[in-house]
Amino acid sequence: MKDYCIKNLRNIGLIGHNGTGKTSLAESILYYSKITDRIGKIEEGNTVLDYDPEEKKRQFSISLSIAPVELDNVKINIIDIPGYADFHGECIQGMRAVDVGMIVVSGVSGIKAGTERAWEYCNKIKLPRTIFINKLDRENASFDNVLDSLNQKFGISVVPIQYPIGTEENFKGVINVISNEAKIYNTKTREVEIIDIPKELEEKVQHCKIMIMEAVAETDENLLEKYFSEGILSDEEIYKGLIKGCASGEIAPVMCGSALKVIGIDSLIEDIVECFPSPEYAIPQKAVDLNTNKEVFINLTQDKSFSALVFKTIADPFVGKISFFRVITGQASDDMVVVNTNKDKTEKLSHICFMRGKTQIPTQSIIAGDIGAISKLQYTSTGDTLCSPEFKVIYDKMNFPTTVYSMAAIPQAKGDEEKISQALSKLKEEDPVFEVDRDADNAEIIVSGLGETHINIIASKIKSKFGTDIILSLPKIPYKETIKGFSDVQGKHKKQSGGHGQYGDVVIKFEPRDDGGEELEFVDNVVGGAVPRNFIPAVEKGLRECMQHGVLAGCPVIGLRATLHDGSYHSVDSSEMAFKMAASIAYKKGLEQAKPILLEPIMKIDIIIPNDYMGDVIADINKKRGRVMGMEPEEDKQKVTAEVPLAEIRKYATELRSLTQGRGSFSKEFLRYEEIPEIEVNKIIDEIKASKSK
Repeated sequence: MKDYCIKNLRNIGLIGHNGTGKTSLAESILYYSKITDRIGKIEEGNTVLDYDPEEKKRQFSISLSIAPVELDNVKINIIDIPGYADFHGECIQGMRAVDVGMIVVSGVSGIKAGTERAWEYCNKIKLPRTIFINKLDRENASFDNVLDSLNQKFGISVVPIQYPIGTEENFKGVINVISNEAKIYNTKTREVEIIDIPKELEEKVQHCKIMIMEAVAETDENLLEKYFSEGILSDEEIYKGLIKGCASGEIAPVMCGSALKVIGIDSLIEDIVECFPSPEYAIPQKAVDLNTNKEVFINLTQDKSFSALVFKTIADPFVGKISFFRVITGQASDDMVVVNTNKDKTEKLSHICFMRGKTQIPTQSIIAGDIGAISKLQYTSTGDTLCSPEFKVIYDKMNFPTTVYSMAAIPQAKGDEEKISQALSKLKEEDPVFEVDRDADNAEIIVSGLGETHINIIASKIKSKFGTDIILSLPKIPYKETIKGFSDVQGKHKKQSGGHGQYGDVVIKFEPRDDGGEELEFVDNVVGGAVPRNFIPAVEKGLRECMQHGVLAGCPVIGLRATLHDGSYHSVDSSEMAFKMAASIAYKKGLEQAKPILLEPIMKIDIIIPNDYMGDVIADINKKRGRVMGMEPEEDKQKVTAEVPLAEIRKYATELRSLTQGRGSFSKEFLRYEEIPEIEVNKIIDEIKASKSK
């Protein structure tokens, strides 16, 4: 690849709703740029960017991919980011490496939940954004309708810098609104012809240009003054104003085309070069300077020592680990020795490269603002900072979403536990969002992610990449037991079997703890040596072991106070084991007499939804034995806080998406244990016993 300076780089992240044609758009750009000799098709599984076997099988992107394109003296890095909400972690990683988010919208279906998510995320991280209206060659596609809805939804900062020629199957070209240049495309020969703007579109194009001038004028006082006095801005002023307005997030330029028919792609590339900010305009990166321990903001520049952020890791069992990084300052050179400041470890940058899909393109250096990759870094993981020893900084971490959907991963073959554990550990390197936990009570491996598709793909990768199968099932609910009443019981263990016998005798009072603690509170009130001091720890140990299983359904017991206050012993036959047995007899008897109850985990959930879905969501919470605790506005949405039993929301990620057409999101956290309503108890006890007998 050629040598570039920072002003000749453009980094674009393709984001938006799934199915809008992001990958197809990237493939079309690669084809137009003569990097590929045919357009890869998702249906045929031959795209450059969706190269993973899972992506080919499912026909949608599950991981971000990079496609660098060189045209004349400009290099454009395109990052194709999955549109499914389940892969929002990929969006967070990809967006740390780009300077502009290009929201791809279907000309047929218009604004969808993923469009809104993409816009909101760009707002959140203050990332410049632009919009590409795709699929204008399709039946029922309408540029005007989509543009109107974008303006209504997101405001007047959405301005069309391109306008289509023709509609649906007659869509054949694109007009550059600023330069008034019209191009039509021969889809058979792939040739471009420059024509005069069709008469019927002149007024529409002029209206679009006025929209651009008004938006640009509002970003600069001098331009605003000129526009008011003269009523017009020069093309050069418009381009400069667009770059400034786009970089500040005040303007979102709208472009259009058809990725499948390669219509509008050359106009798109021209506008990326002319109107989009280079990394010089990027928001300064928040970091901590390790020399002063102070927070600093670092501009992307070639004039400092090397530093870079690792934003993505691929863990392949055959290729090994590949780390994608963006150079923030200075330059990365092959065989350079750097410091991982997060781990305080030294790494060597051997065989640095650019990535195009899965293809590695070797290079000797990568400058500030550019994106590269390196394989087999020993200590480095996603989110780590690499830098020169004389320029020690740590860049701000990535804030990944918390998981909301969990499944138990059961090995299909006995003895595969170790293999599965290693596979999950490798996949965790690749995907920092998903979590792996072990439920000791139910002896299950729990895999958690952002949704059903997320978890299913992890299971598929375990099979395809690591050669072992897991069965996914809903995790068992970690029910607990406790008591509501009091009991005072004797537990006597007496056995004579020739030689030494066994004798232990205890009297224990059982009651609920009144301080909210869950562990056993053991109180020693023995007087007069009724139970010798050396046997009392055995009584406590026996009770703690017994608390692993309650008397109702065999669930662990919490919130118990046991007061040992009397007993008796035999000078020869008493032993620690005998007193442990006596304690277990007292435990069983005592709990049965002290009104045992079954408890279930209660979760606090915070649900963010548009106002339109409020009634449906609250009705659903009530159906789930939940209680709405509060509602408050959050920007243009509503935040509903509720308390709901865990048993009722194990599939809530899927259910909420269905209820809100993908526009709702939620987070959950454990709150407390609560008594199960009497009407549910017998059914749950039967279910628990049935699952334990399998």
